[in-house]
Amino acid sequence: METRILKVVRQGEPFSVLSAKADGGQIQKCSIVLRELGGSKYENEYACAMLGNLAACRFYEGDLVIATLRFSAHEYQGQSYQEILATDIVKLNR
Repeated sequence: METRILKVVRQGEPFSVLSAKADGGQIQKCSIVLRELGGSKYENEYACAMLGNLAACRFYEGDLVIATLRFSAHEYQGQSYQEILATDIVKLNR
C-alpha cells in the first residue's frame, strides 16, 4: 500500500455490488479518479474504487486529499486486470 497526497479529478455515485464478505451480501462501491500533484493536467492519474462506508463519503473536483491506495492484479478468463482500491481518504483543509 502507498499513501500519497493527491487531487480529486472526479467521483462517481455510489452503487451496491454483491459481496460474500459483507453482511446482507451487498456492499456500497464508488469510483474516484485521483491525480498526482504537479503543474499540468498530464500528471499520473489513478482510477480507484472505494468500498463500504468510504463509498458514501463525498469529495469534489480540486479537493486535496491524503489517500492510501492498494494496488493489486488478478487474472480472469485469461486476461490480466489491475485494480486500485482506496482504503482510506482524508480531505486536507485549505
